[in-house]
Amino acid sequence: MTINPDLQGRSYPAAEVYDVGREKIREFARAVKATHPAHFDVDAAHALGHGDLVAPPTFAIIVAQRADAQLIEDPEAGIDFSRVVHADQRFTHHRPIFAGDRLVAELHVDGVRAMGGGAMITTRSEIFALGADDSREPVTTTSSSILVRGEGQ
Repeated sequence: MTINPDLQGRSYPAAEVYDVGREKIREFARAVKATHPAHFDVDAAHALGHGDLVAPPTFAIIVAQRADAQLIEDPEAGIDFSRVVHADQRFTHHRPIFAGDRLVAELHVDGVRAMGGGAMITTRSEIFALGADDSREPVTTTSSSILVRGEGQ
């Protein structure tokens, strides 16, 4: 299947809300070997001036990958996930992620470039925390590049 070059410039709206819980932060921190006490102990987070546990910086990948799934699952995209190689991932943090945050992510396809029989696709996820009044506070911007290998590669 060929990658649709018209993907460039396409955006996918924020989908389901991701509720950040204390145990999710603790589990992620253990999995990535993040040992700072503010990831595990509320009192340690309070001592740093935070209202609750602080997620490790790469925690945002959970929400970003949920947004990426919209692109991968879009039949118009032409992406065979079994042929995907993750090439690059970058984070720009606007503020930390805390337990109690309600996060959503919008996905933007910033680039589609043919490479041999495949394509390099660059995406950007804008992650926001929802306020009680449905306001949206920027939390993290992630940039990702995937290589979709062509047939025979």
